[in-house]
Amino acid sequence: MSILYDEGQQAIATESRRALEARVSKDDLLPLLQTSGRYHDGFWATAKEQGWTALALPEAYGGLDLGLVELGLIAHQAGRTLSGAPFLTSNFGAAKAIELYGNDTQKARWLPGLASGETIGAIAFAAGADALPAQPAVILNSGKIEGTAPGVSGGLLADVGILLAQDGGVPALVIADLAGIERKAVDSFDNSRCVADLLFAGASTEPLVIGEAARAAALHILALQAVVTAHEQTGGAEALMEIARDYALTRKAFGQPIGAFQSIKHRIAELYGLVELARANAIHAAAREGQDDFITAAAAARLSATEAYDTAARDCVQIHGGIGVTWEIGLHLHMRRSRSLALEQGSSFFWEDVLVDQLAGDVA
Repeated sequence: MSILYDEGQQAIATESRRALEARVSKDDLLPLLQTSGRYHDGFWATAKEQGWTALALPEAYGGLDLGLVELGLIAHQAGRTLSGAPFLTSNFGAAKAIELYGNDTQKARWLPGLASGETIGAIAFAAGADALPAQPAVILNSGKIEGTAPGVSGGLLADVGILLAQDGGVPALVIADLAGIERKAVDSFDNSRCVADLLFAGASTEPLVIGEAARAAALHILALQAVVTAHEQTGGAEALMEIARDYALTRKAFGQPIGAFQSIKHRIAELYGLVELARANAIHAAAREGQDDFITAAAAARLSATEAYDTAARDCVQIHGGIGVTWEIGLHLHMRRSRSLALEQGSSFFWEDVLVDQLAGDVA
C-alpha cells in the first residue's frame, strides 16, 4: 500500500478533525486531570454519533466493515485534540478479540454493543510492568476467575473485559462480564484514562483461546491496539510540532523571532523528521493487518510513535520556556498523555523485545 491516503480516507481525516476541534477544548480536559473516574463525555458522544466505534467491525454486527487504516485516521485526529477517553482503542481491542476468537453466541452478545459504543470494553493482560506475562495475574478455575487484574486502562467503566489468565499453568484468553465486579480506581498521571484494578472473586468467564495459542492471540490483540495507539501518538506529536513552530515564529528575543536561532529551528526540524517517520510506520502497520509481518510492523510503529510523542512533548515545553510549564497553556496535557500512552499496551522495552523476536524468528 502507498503511504498516501486515497480521497475517501482523506475525507475521513478532514471531517473527524473538524468534528473534534469543534467539540474538544483544553478547558474541558484540564479538570479531568484532577478527578478520578471521569472522562470527556463530549469526545465519546462524538465517537458514537459519528460511527467511529463501528468503523473497523463487521457489518453483520453493526459495524462499517472498514479497516485499521481508517480507524488509524480517527485515532490520529483524536491524538491531535487530546481525546479525553481511552475507549476507542480498548473497545476495538475487545471487539477484535471476540470477532477473531469468539463463537457465534459470543459475537452476537457483545459485538453490537461494542460497535455502537453503548458497551465499553477493556483489555486486561498486563501484570505490573509486564504487558504479556508468562504467569498472568488472574487464575481460572472451573470457568471462575480469581485474582486482581492491575492497572487496566478504561477498567473503571468497562462492561466487558478480555483477560489473559492461567488455567492450571496453561494460558487462557477469556471474556469476563464485568457487571458487579469490584473495581479500585488508580490515581494516575492522566486520570481521563479511567485506570482501575479489577478484583475478581469467582466471576464467571467464557473461553476464547486455551493453551499456548492464547499467548499468540493476546499478542495479536496487543499489536492491533498498538497500531491504533501509534496513530494517536503521531497525532499528538504532530500537534505539538505545529504548536512549537507557531510559537517560535511569533515569540521574539533579542529583537528577532526565536525560530531564527539554530537551537530552536533544528529541534523543530528534528521533530518533523520523527513525526513523518512515525506516520509512515503507523500507516504501513495498519496496511499490513492480516499479513505475516503484521506484528513486526506494529512493533516498529509503536516504537517510532512513542519516540516522536515523547520527544515532541519535551521539546515543545522547552521551546516555550517558562510559560510552557504553566497550567493555563496546557502543554502538560500532552506531556501526561504521551507518558500514559507510552505504557499502555506495553512499554518500549516490551515492543523492542517483540521486534527482535520477530526479526530473529523466535515467535512466542
